[in-house]
Amino acid sequence: MAFKKIFICTQCAHESPKWEGKCAGCGQWNTMIEEIIERKKDKNVLSNTRYTKGELKPLHEVKSVETIRMSTPDGELNRVLGGGIVPGSVVLIGGQPGIGKSTLLLQMAIQIDAKVLYVSGEESAEQIKMRADRIGIKNENCFVFTETNIEQIQKMADEIKPDLVVIDSIQTLSSQHLDSTIGSISQVRECTNELQRYAKENNLAIFIIGHINKEGDIAGPKLLEHIVDTVLQFEGDRNYFYRILRTKKNRFGSTDELGIYEMNATGLREISNPSELLITQKDENLSGSAIGATIEGSRPMMIEVQALVSNAVYGNPQRTATGFDLRRLSMLLAVLEKKCGFPFGQQDVFLNMAGGIKVEDPALDLAIVMALVSSKEDITIFPNICFAGEIGLSGEIRAVSRIENRIQEAEKLGFEKIYISKYNTKGLTISSYQIQVIPVGKLEDLFVQLLG
Repeated sequence: MAFKKIFICTQCAHESPKWEGKCAGCGQWNTMIEEIIERKKDKNVLSNTRYTKGELKPLHEVKSVETIRMSTPDGELNRVLGGGIVPGSVVLIGGQPGIGKSTLLLQMAIQIDAKVLYVSGEESAEQIKMRADRIGIKNENCFVFTETNIEQIQKMADEIKPDLVVIDSIQTLSSQHLDSTIGSISQVRECTNELQRYAKENNLAIFIIGHINKEGDIAGPKLLEHIVDTVLQFEGDRNYFYRILRTKKNRFGSTDELGIYEMNATGLREISNPSELLITQKDENLSGSAIGATIEGSRPMMIEVQALVSNAVYGNPQRTATGFDLRRLSMLLAVLEKKCGFPFGQQDVFLNMAGGIKVEDPALDLAIVMALVSSKEDITIFPNICFAGEIGLSGEIRAVSRIENRIQEAEKLGFEKIYISKYNTKGLTISSYQIQVIPVGKLEDLFVQLLG
């Protein structure tokens, strides 16, 4: 058989007969890779392809149907999915090797009250059973199928009629319609399209595990993320015992939600109170540390901000931020120097979010500023104080969203004082809280109250 050589863009899956430096489909540079492919002409193979006939209806005649979600025993997964699994949806979970993607979905498969088909192209049935025994939960409605051919998987699903299908992983599947190698862009795209069509036709949910490349993106064409309904990112540092499940795309819910797990010997444990991980336990009060009230999705959390300011001894001062935007840190340092008179120009600055979590909430600005000044002046900020406020370029403390949730979380965790923007007090009954709520308008006023 003569093979056809083509070049495919990793970003948009555009095909070209020759290599191009710039993709004609999406305009990206250096994204074309070579593939050897030949579409089979076997009539028997083509006759197995199923086509659906569309139906034309005016929009006002389409009946509104309330989607009944399938709830899982995993509260964190329910939160990230927007309240549960939507029948007919395709969910893609990406993450680094060994982070716990297979453990998360196997744990869900043997806990959920539904018939599950667990398809593995990487592990044998005995290896999956060993992991299931370690988790310690048995489910008679969970069926294991070790297969990599997408047509055989669909045939097996037609026989047992599951409510949920788990694919581990999409890079191991292949379609008999293509002769390209397993894991190639063409195979990944073809198999994902087949799974998406099968999920819609049979109204069952499909979870797909996807590997990531060295850039941290899910391997395969970027088009893969457009095909599926939901994209989840499972991340974490191997030096820490927690894992974070983030939503990158969700057609049926918010993309701001976040789930936190603890990895232990028996699997993944849900963390219902993330603040216990993000606030460091210390025997004594130290400078350079402040507690900020942040919100991820619908969940308020208290996080410890750690800062270190020291004299630069190697010429150009360093600016390093772990878990925070480095450009925003530079902006905050400029405000402190210009508006408050703290010279940071010739000093190294290191900023760290305790626990290694990544945050983008501007309400942490106030805690970051206090941690920086605390480290520079070597003054301790008492651990019973927390902060919630955004810093403007003029040094004003701006209002932040959902301040009531932040105050309630601080009160629940036993904090005695919380500093907020005075512009957040409109409509806020301060006397109704047991915690002392202190409104401030400018950074200078805050420094006078705390540092004297």
